[in-house]
Amino acid sequence: MSPKAKKFISYYKPYKGLFFADMFFAIMAAAITLVYPMIVRYITNTVLVQYEMNEALQIIIKLTLVMIGLIIVEFICKFFINYQGHVMGAKMEHDMRNEIFGHYQKLSFNFYDNQKIGQLMSRVTNDLFDLTELCHHGPEDIVISLIKFIGAFVILLFINVPLTLIVFSIIPVMFIFAYKLKSKMHLAFKRNRERVADINAQIEDNLSGIRVVKSFANEDVELVKFHESNGHFVESKRNSYFIMSVFHSGLGAFTTLINVAVIIGGGVFIVKDIIQLSDLLTYLLYINNLVDPVKQLINFTEQFQNGITGFDRYLEILAVEPDIVDSKDAVTLTDVKGEIEFQDVAYQYNDTVAEVFRDINLRVRPGEYVALVGPSGVGKTTMCSLIPRFYEVTSGRICIDGTDIRDISLYSLRKNIGIVQQDVYLFAGTVMDNIRYGKMDATDEEIIEAAKNANAHEFIMELPDGYNTYIGQRGVKLSGGQKQRLSIARVFLKNPPILIFDEATSALDNESEKVVQESLEKLAKNRTTFVIAHRLSTIRNAENIIVLTEDGISEKGTHEELLELNGIYAELYNMTNRK
Repeated sequence: MSPKAKKFISYYKPYKGLFFADMFFAIMAAAITLVYPMIVRYITNTVLVQYEMNEALQIIIKLTLVMIGLIIVEFICKFFINYQGHVMGAKMEHDMRNEIFGHYQKLSFNFYDNQKIGQLMSRVTNDLFDLTELCHHGPEDIVISLIKFIGAFVILLFINVPLTLIVFSIIPVMFIFAYKLKSKMHLAFKRNRERVADINAQIEDNLSGIRVVKSFANEDVELVKFHESNGHFVESKRNSYFIMSVFHSGLGAFTTLINVAVIIGGGVFIVKDIIQLSDLLTYLLYINNLVDPVKQLINFTEQFQNGITGFDRYLEILAVEPDIVDSKDAVTLTDVKGEIEFQDVAYQYNDTVAEVFRDINLRVRPGEYVALVGPSGVGKTTMCSLIPRFYEVTSGRICIDGTDIRDISLYSLRKNIGIVQQDVYLFAGTVMDNIRYGKMDATDEEIIEAAKNANAHEFIMELPDGYNTYIGQRGVKLSGGQKQRLSIARVFLKNPPILIFDEATSALDNESEKVVQESLEKLAKNRTTFVIAHRLSTIRNAENIIVLTEDGISEKGTHEELLELNGIYAELYNMTNRK
């Protein structure tokens, strides 16, 4: 058994009882359909021929009651199959969706740097929709079809062997026809899914950046781009519909051919007195029981292709191994003092050959306030992102309180680091919900205290519903300064010993910057703090200013010491002042 098949079957294990019950009722339903034509044959061949009218009538009434009972049992079987079977499929889809979402949480920034969010969303939603039908109908259709097919074949042989052989000379050709189209359908459905994922990615990109679109009056440009990708999807669909049309038309032609062969062959056999008219009638009834499972099995091929292409794309993501994981003997950080040391650290992105920086050697004392400055693109943000292991060092090592961060559990490491970024991300929800993200079990009083420390309480109380105000997707109802203060309140609530401020005030106006700067300085008190500075005036009081260039650390010292040095920092500072 292939690993993919084993993986697929593993999702049935939690629902074994439901699965076997579904199979039992499927077998019952299939068996019942084989009984009806036999009853018809018994009536036409035996009851109407061998019994007097009154006695025959009584037998027919009894058989009618039997068939009504069978109809009730069949109804119960099919109800269970359609209801509980679909529920089982939905539960399996639920488990798969949980698994892939959990896997997304484990993947590092390197993975997300090269992915489109809409594409990833499509793996969690669209790609798994058809799996519900496959998980439910797949085993059930195979069991029902085999029982019907084998049962009908045996009964037809019993009725008339030559006529059965005529029918079975056509069925293999029917299977070969379906098999030939199988690979083409697989490719067509896979292409459809890729096109849907492209559309999802474009929609997500457009709607996330709708303010930029409107500010540049580029709605028509976006429409043209969307129409183009939507057109590609239609072309992809047209190709798959062409293959499906050939597929279904061919199946219909083969079904008609089988019926024609039975009628002609049966007619010839009646003329030659090889078969009775009543047997031919029964034979024609059983032909449906023979052809239907063949069509069902072949239709299952289409369903299988639909579901398995989604499952393939699902497995592609699960196959991506997280490149940053806990070491075997990872320890938990306790009593963190906040000493951080970079030892010969170098880093380069996976898809590049040049290093972002190299030979970084830096020791930061507990509670020290360190500023990182330098030209754009020299790796200031990347250097700070190495501390919480959002990226992994290419060489060298980073230690916290003397312990290599690769020997610390990721959960423990990141719980002890607070990050305030320039691009604040707030979740759709209330003010209270967003601050509580810093400590999920925090009380309302703790949240209010954190907001006060971040200079956010006053503006929050002016909102329509105070802390229970809904702030919209990404906090669109708040100003930049307000959003930034909420993100600072979140970190106050987290209360970590190590802080990273990534150009936290660079996008704010002067008034907002002053308020946020006060909040940041209050937050940084007695904590080891890294500040990535865009406006050098905000870091004049830093205890240690690190000047980063493509060659690594070029200068370090206090503001006054670096100005005296009259080097890169002095040049950057004078340039900023001239502006």
